[in-house]
Parts: sequence; C-alpha cells; structure tokens
Amino acid sequence: MATTKSKVLVVGGTGYMGRRIVKASLAAGHPTYVLQRLAREIGLDIEKLQMLFSFKKQGAHLVEGSFSDFQSLVDAIKLVDVVICTMSGTHIRSHNIMLQLKLVEALKEAGNVKRFLPSEFGMDVARMGNALEPGRVPFDDKMKVRKAIEDANIPFTYVCGIGFAAYHAGNLCQMGTLVPPRDKVLMYGDGDRKVILMDEDDIATYAIKTIDDPRTLNKTLHLRPPECIVSQRQLVEIWESLVGKKLEKVTLSKEDFLVSMKDMDYANQVGAGHFHDMYYEGCLTNFEIGENEEEASKLYPEVKYTRMHEFLKIYV
Repeated sequence: MATTKSKVLVVGGTGYMGRRIVKASLAAGHPTYVLQRLAREIGLDIEKLQMLFSFKKQGAHLVEGSFSDFQSLVDAIKLVDVVICTMSGTHIRSHNIMLQLKLVEALKEAGNVKRFLPSEFGMDVARMGNALEPGRVPFDDKMKVRKAIEDANIPFTYVCGIGFAAYHAGNLCQMGTLVPPRDKVLMYGDGDRKVILMDEDDIATYAIKTIDDPRTLNKTLHLRPPECIVSQRQLVEIWESLVGKKLEKVTLSKEDFLVSMKDMDYANQVGAGHFHDMYYEGCLTNFEIGENEEEASKLYPEVKYTRMHEFLKIYV
C-alpha cells in the first residue's frame, strides 16, 4: 500500500535555494505549496511573480502569506505537514535569517507541522563558535533560530555541512568571480584543506529526502557524498585536465589573507570570513559526524549526485 506523501510549504520559494527546493519537492511527488507575498509586497517584481506562475504551471499551489501578517503565516502552515524555509542568510545577497523567529512562532501557533527545515544548507553552525568575525554573524543568528525551534518543541531536521558549488567550485574557490581563471589561480595556503562542494540541485534533492524519513527526525543531516569532498588543489587539477593547460599558482598565506580583509566592506568581510574558515581551517571536514547526526549519502545511496569533474565541464 502506497504511503501518502507529505504536503510541503516552501517559504522563500523564489530565492536561490528556494526554487531548487520547490523543483525537488515536485519531482518527488509531494503536494507542494509556495508562500506568495501579498500584492503590495511583490510590487513590480515581475521576475519573481513569473517564477511563481511557473511553479503553478508545474503543479505547485500558491498560497498568500506575509511576515507582516502573522495570521496569514499560521493559515498557510495549517495547509501542510512540512515547512521548509530557504530565506537568504548571506550578506552579499540579503540577510533575513532572524525573520524565521516569526515563522517559528507561527509554527508553534499552528501546531500541526510534523517537520520543519529552517534555512541552513551551509556550514554546521553548531560547530562555528570560533568562526572568524564578522563571518560568524549568520552562524550566531542561525543558532538563535535553532534554539527557538527546540524550545518550542517543533520537530526539525537541519540540513548542512557543505559549500555551494556555484560559489566555490565553478570559480576554483576564487573570491569576487563566479567563473574559473584561465591563466593564474590564487591558492589558499597549500590548497590541501578538504572541503565539501555540492551542486545546489543535489542539496535540494537530499533535503526533500529527509522530510518523511524518521531517521532524520530531530537530527542534523550532514551532506558528505564522497566524490564531493575535494581540496582546492584537486579542483584546480580537475580544471587543468579539462582545459588541457597548467595554471600559474600563487600562494596566499593565512596571514596575508587576513590582512587583505581589512580593506573590504562589511558584506565582503563576512564572505571572506567563510572562505577563511573553509580553506584555512577546514571547518567542513575537520570533525567526525556524531550523536543525533546522519550522513546523507549513506542514508540515500540511490541519489545520483553530481561529481565535481562533471560540474566543472559546463565552464569549459
């Protein structure tokens, strides 16, 4: 007898990760709802409106709601079993993480949701207490959201432990660009710290896998597919093999990296702090997965995730 798929509400569905979560939810056969802001809030943002309509054509349900209208959030939540929030937590885009506290209150008021996935999808913030300032600001904010979730006894899954491939792999880990260099590449130290970089569509696929899985209830899911665990040096070598050319490698010491941050504006200092923690400190891989944690590729070996050599081919 087939089990009924959970109904899913995506908050932030037109955003960078949100659109991928919507796609993955629909692909997995979940009745999928997308929170649509009130007309006065959408204004003339035609691209987001058209994206919402494209979701609707694919079978998603649009439901109006706003963080400025608490009851509308509660009403939207009562339509579903699972809520996934994908609001941006990066200062180079927008930083809305703390708005989730209103969503937590609405989840508590509604009282019907069997799983909440807050906006994580990056580093495991519980392990980032010693992150470089001001990069730790979004981590501290996410920890406040986690505390609110757990204090309210809302069932949760935290999906984390990776860097977005489009922001880290496609540029060979270079800041300030999204495409790979063709002649010269800046190496962070010896370039041998291991990081975990994943195609964002695969992150969404794994996230959706968790929502009806009792093994991930009230746990942290780490994304560690073996062939997504690479060093910067390995990424550069993959790129060199694809283009048939050796790049000049310029080493940047940790000390010089920290000096270079002083001339950056605040948003870029936040981002640079994350690069520091990933490529000098190895924050994505310098620990073992522990109690109340699971690893995605072991739970879901059927997922055919994108390997980094496959990911980089599009840039050639």
